[in-house]
Amino acid sequence: MITFSDFQKIEIKVGEILSAGKVEGSEKLLKLSVDFNEPTPRQVVSGIAKTFTAPEKLIGKQFLFVTNLEPRQIMGLESQAMILATRKLKKSGEEIILMKPAKKVANGSKLG
Repeated sequence: MITFSDFQKIEIKVGEILSAGKVEGSEKLLKLSVDFNEPTPRQVVSGIAKTFTAPEKLIGKQFLFVTNLEPRQIMGLESQAMILATRKLKKSGEEIILMKPAKKVANGSKLG
């Protein structure tokens, strides 16, 4: 278990997807460009491609991201945040459901 103090260190922000595409050589990964109301968008690499087979449909939508993780290399690409999601079991496998705000808010808004 983590302490409440540890939990408070996690930075969760709303980001809007500016571009989304498949990562060459991977069936699972999408590369996203995300606006957090910072000087430049961040690149996020996520294993959501099997659910989101038309990644362009994510463009312009807001989702929740952990934004203070150390950058991580995934298939040679730097991922600078992590999108928050849950999984729903279905007869045909599982579906990934992305976490999003109930209403549109300013990009970069912090959870909490």
